[in-house]
Amino acid sequence: MSWQPRRGSAEVAQSERSEGAISISNQNANPATVEAPVIEQETRSEEDLDLPWQVIVHNDPVNLMSYVTMVFQRVFGYPREKAERHMLEVHHKGRSILWSGMRERAELYVQQLHGYLLLATLEKIG
Repeated sequence: MSWQPRRGSAEVAQSERSEGAISISNQNANPATVEAPVIEQETRSEEDLDLPWQVIVHNDPVNLMSYVTMVFQRVFGYPREKAERHMLEVHHKGRSILWSGMRERAELYVQQLHGYLLLATLEKIG
């Protein structure tokens, strides 16, 4: 749960938990009672976790082809020839599947691509 003091108050002085409620007080305000947050757990089946995921890069009018090739080399560790093949597929067909595998690794690749300002998506196969 995130809590911020009211405007003009200095800082949170103490926080106590009692019977499903959290009592919060600060130096400049009277105690306030807030209900404890309900924590929901995300449940996924093993089947969902094991499905292969794809990292797909879409064409854009912004990035130069040489820059895209360099990004594919840095992010995926591809040799120049393979990176150029994917870049040309993006250029001519509008998209290219750069990698397929476990979700966590795919998410990392997408974050890295976003860091280089490329338009990438993550899609589940199946």
